[in-house]
Amino acid sequence: MIAELNTLIDLIESDLADTGSTVGAEGVSHLDVESLARTLGTSEYHLRRMFSSLAGMSLSEYVRRRRMTVAAADVAAGRGLLGIAVRFGYGSAEAFGRAFHSVHGVSPSAVRRDGGPLRSQSTIRFRLTIEGSSSMDTRITDKPAFSLIGYAKRVPLIHEGENPHIREHIESLPADEHARLKSLSDAEPTGLLQVTADVDPDYREGTELTYLHGVAVGTPDSAPEDLDVIDVEAGTWAVFTTAGRFPEALQTTWAATATEWFPSNPWQLRPGPSIVAIIDRAADLSTATTELWLPIERA
Repeated sequence: MIAELNTLIDLIESDLADTGSTVGAEGVSHLDVESLARTLGTSEYHLRRMFSSLAGMSLSEYVRRRRMTVAAADVAAGRGLLGIAVRFGYGSAEAFGRAFHSVHGVSPSAVRRDGGPLRSQSTIRFRLTIEGSSSMDTRITDKPAFSLIGYAKRVPLIHEGENPHIREHIESLPADEHARLKSLSDAEPTGLLQVTADVDPDYREGTELTYLHGVAVGTPDSAPEDLDVIDVEAGTWAVFTTAGRFPEALQTTWAATATEWFPSNPWQLRPGPSIVAIIDRAADLSTATTELWLPIERA
């Protein structure tokens, strides 16, 4: 995976060195990531998710920053803004100016007048470092098709710390609903589940996802009509078990799947929901033992 990501970086740099025009105004819209992923023997979904997890930004955001870094040299040299805009895939000087300001914090005219300030995005290079000081408690399991039922809501993606929108959603449910949901669970993963689905492929902070507070069932036929349903295809899952402060320990494990586990194992993510099962917990949920279920396929 590290080699594949660096090949992607090289292609982006090659496009920028030529004319920049193959990289569209929306980031990588004109860069055929799907075909590239297929050529590299992986999937676009996995390539984008691994990039965002390891780089700390989405692929689209990285391309936008690199594009504006290269464009800054043309701006400072006094070249025509419309020509620069066209070169980098923008339909007007105004659209280019907005993108330029969003990266550098100043307008192109200010850079021409004052020379800056400019915020440069260096070229990323991915390297895998194996520390060997810890191991991940992981199991691989094949599951037939099943369904997730419960209460769903669209919420923004937040990478670190507690998501207040999710907390508000769960706290809005009557106390007896948690018990009712738990009684409906008849498939693994068992118990009350925290489910995230329909996540942006680039995993961009602030984008919306579907969060479901519910349980797994073998079939949704008997589910009460007032509950939301997410149908899940048959497939393979990686299950990561972790214990410690909640949600910090879980979020650390989630990040380590990208930095340690996937680069070292012959698996890749496939589209599907991510599921967290709380196996054991303190009364105040300050600590917990959890299982993180991720849908995977052979790389």
